[in-house]
Amino acid sequence: MSKQHLFALIMWFATLAATAAVADVQKSADADSRSASAQGQTEEAAIQRVLTEFRATRIPLGRAMTIAERLHDGSKTADISFEVDGPPVYRVRTIRNEHVWENAIDANTGSITGKETTSSLKELDRDDLANIVALKWIKPELSDAVEVAEKAAAGSALAGGLIRQDGKLNFVIVVASGDNLKEVLLEPPEVGKQDTSRH
Repeated sequence: MSKQHLFALIMWFATLAATAAVADVQKSADADSRSASAQGQTEEAAIQRVLTEFRATRIPLGRAMTIAERLHDGSKTADISFEVDGPPVYRVRTIRNEHVWENAIDANTGSITGKETTSSLKELDRDDLANIVALKWIKPELSDAVEVAEKAAAGSALAGGLIRQDGKLNFVIVVASGDNLKEVLLEPPEVGKQDTSRH
């Protein structure tokens, strides 16, 4: 999952719910400035709506991950995001061996909503496949990264996944902290690589 994809999921659903604005191409600098200001206000309104909806939910992200993982014994969460397009849900992708499952978990009841989507690793795009294969080789799991991020940002996580940035693999966790969304990047330790340098 790309960093942009993760944050875009949250913002896309929030923006859809917050406004039905249509982009308009303006030629004057003044109009561009007003347009940028309006877009900033729309994004801020979308973030506030997500935060309001998220604070009203009963099921924390960690519990939603556990619920999804129990659907398929031995599966691990690959990524998760909070969505407010309709009743609030967590969209969770879990993996085991060659299988990938996507479920929606009701953020208030913890029940499974909608139909489960099943696919194989072969059906994923190249970036998603690389990240999911990497999950098999790193020791900390997404749930561990969520716990660390929530403590570091003093808030509650509403999305998380694995991304590759500047050639490095990182967990990216989006945390609701106060009136803001904070993004926490955590680099998992490399597996199987021993440090042979002298200190």
